[in-house]
Amino acid sequence: MIVNGKHYKTVWYSSEDNLVYMIDQVKLPFKFEIISFKNYVETAEAIRTMIVRGAGAIGAAAGFAMAQAFVENRDEDFVNKAKEYISSTRPTAVNLFYAVEKVYAAGMVSTLEAVNAAVEVAEEDEENCRRIGEYGNSLIGENYRILTHCNAGWLAFVDYGTALAPVYVANENGKNPFVFVDETRPRGQGARLTAWELNQSSINHRVIADNAAAFYMSGGRIDMVIVGADRIAANGDVANKIGTLEKAIAANYYGIPFYVAAPSSTFDRNCTSGKEIIIEERDERELLYHTGPDRTGQMVEIQLASPGSHGLNPAFDVTPAELITGIITEKGIFKPNQLLDNLK
Repeated sequence: MIVNGKHYKTVWYSSEDNLVYMIDQVKLPFKFEIISFKNYVETAEAIRTMIVRGAGAIGAAAGFAMAQAFVENRDEDFVNKAKEYISSTRPTAVNLFYAVEKVYAAGMVSTLEAVNAAVEVAEEDEENCRRIGEYGNSLIGENYRILTHCNAGWLAFVDYGTALAPVYVANENGKNPFVFVDETRPRGQGARLTAWELNQSSINHRVIADNAAAFYMSGGRIDMVIVGADRIAANGDVANKIGTLEKAIAANYYGIPFYVAAPSSTFDRNCTSGKEIIIEERDERELLYHTGPDRTGQMVEIQLASPGSHGLNPAFDVTPAELITGIITEKGIFKPNQLLDNLK
C-alpha cells in the first residue's frame, strides 16, 4: 500500500505502548489520517463505526483489540467481557470471530502469546492476500475490463487486498486493466475508497452508479467481475456488501465470469449455507444522509431523501454458489462446491 510515495498498512499494533494504529477510512478520500486507540473498547468502537472496515482489516483489528484486553488486565471476567464486546461489533464478517477466538485461546496461555497471535493473524492476512493476487492474475487478460463492487482492496485488508489484488498484479505485469468501480451505496466505499486506491496506483478506472453495471454488461463492455466476501458458507454461498447479489445475477444472465476473492479465514465450515448468515442491519442515517466536502472544502452532512421518510439499510446480501464462477483463495482457484475439500 503506497500513499504519496510511502508504504502503509491498513491497521497495525505497537507492543511498546499497547496502541492499535489504523488509517481513518471514514475521512477518506478527502483526508488521509492515521489514528490510534489505547484500549480494546476504543479499538472495538473503531470496528463498529467503520473507521476500519473490510473483512481482513476487521479481523486484524479485532485480534489486536483482544490482545489489548489481555495486556490491560488478565482477570478472567475482564477478558471474557472484552471478548464478548469485540465480537458484538460486526456480526457478519467471519474474520472477526476467527481472530478473536485465536487470540483469546493464545491469551489463556500468556499475554505474550496473545500479542504474538494477533500479529500472526495480521501477517497471515497480508501474505494470503499477496497470493490471491498472484492466482487471480492468471485469470486476467490484456486490457481486461473488470467490474468490482464495494472495496476489497488493500484498505479492506492489512495489505494487498482480495478483489483488487489480481488487478494490482495484472497492472504490474503490464496488462493494462481497466476497472469499473461501483459507487456502492449507501456508504460509497467504491466511489470513495476503491477509486482512491486505484488513483494512488495510477490504474485506469471509472466510477459508475450501482444501477449502471447491467447496462455495461449488456453492451459487452465488461470482461469479468471480481468481488470480495465477508463470509463464505460451507456450500459456497457468499455474503458480501449489499448489491453483490444483483451483480451476480446480471453477470450470469450475460455469461460474464463472476469471481469472489477471499482468504480461507473467510470460509465458515460451521455455516451450512447462506441462509444461516446473520445480515447486519445498519442505521438508516447511512442511507438518508451523506457526508462530504462542500465547495469551500468544509465537511458537511446533507439529506438525500424526503424529510420524514425512513429507510431500511441491510449491509450485506448473499450470493448463491451457483452464480459464482470460482473463488480465488491463497491456496488456488476453486469452484464453490470444492472449498470444503480444499480449504483445510
